[in-house]
Amino acid sequence: MPVVVEEKDFTKPVVRRKVLSAVNDASLATEVDFGNYGSFTFDEPAAHGGSDLGPSPLQGVLGALCGCEAVTFGRTARDMDFTYSGIQFDAAFTIDIRGRQGMRGVVPHFQSVKVEARVTTEETDSRLAEIVEETEARCPVYNLIKDAGVRIDMVWIRCAPDPQ
Repeated sequence: MPVVVEEKDFTKPVVRRKVLSAVNDASLATEVDFGNYGSFTFDEPAAHGGSDLGPSPLQGVLGALCGCEAVTFGRTARDMDFTYSGIQFDAAFTIDIRGRQGMRGVVPHFQSVKVEARVTTEETDSRLAEIVEETEARCPVYNLIKDAGVRIDMVWIRCAPDPQ
């Protein structure tokens, strides 16, 4: 089934700019101000020298991946007339901490990312596969992680709605 995209002029770049501010007080905690959307603190666990004020920045990136996949899936589903009632994500990453501790030659970012996405829908597995293929092609955070050379394993599972 072809992807239906509303008519837009894509002959020129369509650039959007988003802003935020962040403050760090010489600790491992950084408060990020999202303007109208409030603020959020990234930190490290106490066991790693932090103050346990929030998730680590890498957990934030993983959360952003799930959020971006959800937004992109929703837009793609709408474009391709796919009906679903929600997605449940479980995600994990691995990292070799020697890289962030300064050992050259060891990448300081994710080694691998695994996400399980359970989509509640009455659509078929083949229809879900179409939406997933297009979602992964469009998702900015997914492609940022993939293009960094990280092993990324997205597992999409179709779940039937609960009978009422």
